[in-house]
Amino acid sequence: MRKQTDLAKVKQTARSLLFTDIHETEFSPVIVSHPFTDSGFVASPNANGEIGLLNITESDADQRRWREYMGKLIDGAKSAYEIYMMITKPYGLTFLKYTAQDLSQEDLSNILASAWTRAEAPNMDVNVSKAKLLSLFKQADPTVLMEQDEYVQFKMLDDPVTVYRGVTTHNAKNVKALSWTLSRETAEWFANRFGEKGTVYEAQIDKKHIYAYFSGRNESEVIVDPSYLTNITEVQDLSSDFLLSIINLSSRSCNVQRGAASAGSSSCMV
Repeated sequence: MRKQTDLAKVKQTARSLLFTDIHETEFSPVIVSHPFTDSGFVASPNANGEIGLLNITESDADQRRWREYMGKLIDGAKSAYEIYMMITKPYGLTFLKYTAQDLSQEDLSNILASAWTRAEAPNMDVNVSKAKLLSLFKQADPTVLMEQDEYVQFKMLDDPVTVYRGVTTHNAKNVKALSWTLSRETAEWFANRFGEKGTVYEAQIDKKHIYAYFSGRNESEVIVDPSYLTNITEVQDLSSDFLLSIINLSSRSCNVQRGAASAGSSSCMV
């Protein structure tokens, strides 16, 4: 990889993304899809420096003015990360896909960590394949990709590692994804969100095929090479296990107290 980022090439790529089409949605002009804006209403200064509200979905003049303003911001950026922060969340990984070859390992690692954790469904990004995502993680520096405490946890992982993944009807065909979790409870939450009754899977993977551990969203997320997952099985519903654990705990508690009853202790109520 490059030792230093080629900022001029990153800016060139960013400008290319700036001039891609603005995709309208059913909620337009309020909501649109574009690498540099989520809304058709944008703020931009005029020639006198006064900030005005533009509608870039209905006025070609407003659209030109906005792109000119954003182009100046891109040109004035001092780092690749500064340009990345101008990119909307859904396009963060797309930006990285097209700039990775021009980034230093440090910049790639910092941007990847942010873009991945900001994205709503990175495993299903229509613009970036799982193979490309995996290659980005393999290129990253783990000590930069993860926070210090995450890296410590990453180094302390067992080998092999037991991982879990919760899916709904929305992503049921995407079990072999990069994103898994060390927490069964987290997998259960993902399986049951959106009011669905989804499925939780358990698998094992050798530690050498895990490329990151992220705890920032309290998800105990691990990034894996899914081709090395083994023993993928559907697990029992967590709620059933929880009830069973309560029954077993109560039973053990009762046995202890009954054993002590002859000594005058109170009886157990179940």
